[in-house]
Amino acid sequence: MTAAAIEALARSQLGEESLRRIVFSEAMIEARVAEMGRQIGDAYPPDAEVLILGLLKGSFIFIADLVRRIPRPIQVDFIRVSSYGTGTVSSGEVQLLYDPRADLQDRSVILVEDIVDSGTTMNHLIPLLLDRNPASLEVCTLLHKRRAQLRLEPRWVGFDAPDEFVVGYGLGYGEDFRHLPCIGSI
Repeated sequence: MTAAAIEALARSQLGEESLRRIVFSEAMIEARVAEMGRQIGDAYPPDAEVLILGLLKGSFIFIADLVRRIPRPIQVDFIRVSSYGTGTVSSGEVQLLYDPRADLQDRSVILVEDIVDSGTTMNHLIPLLLDRNPASLEVCTLLHKRRAQLRLEPRWVGFDAPDEFVVGYGLGYGEDFRHLPCIGSI
């Protein structure tokens, strides 16, 4: 689907509130996610118990595509927090809405995030997860705005994100825009 077709689709479905521009195309995302999957697969010895811990909701499409590109056995669980609500700026408060069921003890855990923006969510979660004694804890993010002081820098970053509010490929504004196959700014 071309950028113009995606933008037309967004406008037809969302009216006046539509994309300003396409930031990362579907093809760009697909290629980068495949590369990240290979990198993650290469980073762990064959006997490592790797757990992908997906941060919901925005990362759900990224996680689905990423885990299918990791050429090794893995397990997947999810954690859900909220710091945005329906706004475009973090509220600064992080609420744990869903705690993972998987035991993190002695496992190689990769926290998968959609976007690192203010760092509030990451800085809240890292100590919580480390208290559960994983063998290792790494972060993988699709987008990184690189403006936050983080307790743990992501090991794998899909793209550096512009200082704009971006949506699509799982990232939403409220609950809109998540279905778009690209990432655009609004």
